[in-house]
Amino acid sequence: MISRLAGRLVEKSPPAIVVEVQGVGYELDVPMSTFYQLPAIGQEVRLFTHLVVREDAHLLFGFATESERQVFRQLLRITGVGTRTALALLSGLSVDELYAAIGQQDSARLTRVPGIGKKTAERLVLELKDKLSFAPGVALAGGGAVPAGSDALNALLALGYNDKEARAALGRIEPGLAVPDAIRQALRLLSKV
Repeated sequence: MISRLAGRLVEKSPPAIVVEVQGVGYELDVPMSTFYQLPAIGQEVRLFTHLVVREDAHLLFGFATESERQVFRQLLRITGVGTRTALALLSGLSVDELYAAIGQQDSARLTRVPGIGKKTAERLVLELKDKLSFAPGVALAGGGAVPAGSDALNALLALGYNDKEARAALGRIEPGLAVPDAIRQALRLLSKV
């Protein structure tokens, strides 16, 4: 798996770019949010990457931030969402805007992205609402603000708890705890359930 690339930007032709690393040119597709952040041709660039291996091609995708790459990977797990649709979503909405739309179950906002129809938008909202790690303060439909401490939330998710369980536990602990203490307290609460 190719996780990151750091090299010289040699071509820019949306959505594709070419980054030369040690004499090898890597062609990547990037969302427009990343494309607009790229330096001028000939300058150094660092990108997070995701490699998709198919029977007929190896496709490399680049992202300016780790959060873009994580959202891209979550989108690919949804039935009917391929790489082009995931790129379109990240090109039409920032990660924060996508989180807000999912958190508020606003499928109409997603349909404004070219190539995203009503059914796809509704499926995205349904399948992502429990899977995305929402930023602190993003209001969820039918609930309060997401508790702060996304590192603690990510740790609980990595341990196998679902988003709803992890958020509920973190919402019951005292705010402002260090991440290890927050995780310990949340695990104590989750073990009592």
